[in-house]
Amino acid sequence: MRATARSPTTDATSRTQAAGSRSAEGSKLLVMAAIGELVDDGKAEWSRTTTGDIELRLLTGEVFVLGEFSVTRVA
Repeated sequence: MRATARSPTTDATSRTQAAGSRSAEGSKLLVMAAIGELVDDGKAEWSRTTTGDIELRLLTGEVFVLGEFSVTRVA
């Protein structure tokens, strides 16, 4: 049986992608915590849409849809 070595480039790319995924998840948690504070402070309201996304309504009138990977301003 012959062993196959992984190239340093492949290993580095895999590690970078894994770190980026963890970083993105950490960033998402921070953003959701900040939005939660807006809601807790009475500066915004959020609800679940029929598609499962979260709709965020700020008291100033802006409306956002918080998708799995994006935030879209709708009003």
